Amino acid sequence: MDDGSPLLVIVDGANVVGSVPDGWWRDRQGAARRLRDRLAADGLPGHPGPVEIVLVVEGAARGVEAVPGVRVEEADGSGDDLMVDLVARAAGRPVLVVTADRELRRRVVDLGAEVTGPRAVRPGR
Repeated sequence: MDDGSPLLVIVDGANVVGSVPDGWWRDRQGAARRLRDRLAADGLPGHPGPVEIVLVVEGAARGVEAVPGVRVEEADGSGDDLMVDLVARAAGRPVLVVTADRELRRRVVDLGAEVTGPRAVRPGR
């Protein structure tokens, strides 16, 4: 069911940042900021329509501010649980979750979301 809202794209920040061994572990918050900025600049490559992007951060990556085009949600505990909650609250609208986490993929697909891997927002990396 689609309520006419723009595609909601929920990005698993830890999973996407961790998909490229570029030293992110030395500055998790900085890596999350770089991802946020890339999302704000590029949106969802290959998707022509409007999107609402939510970047979920957790742990040492918390403290990253929202910017125009990217809402940032901080998980108090499990980022996966927060993403599942965001999908559940979006009932009736199209949702795409960006993650490679198999268990998270199963949980959000069970709620009706589609899933794609980190390369969807990190092309060529």
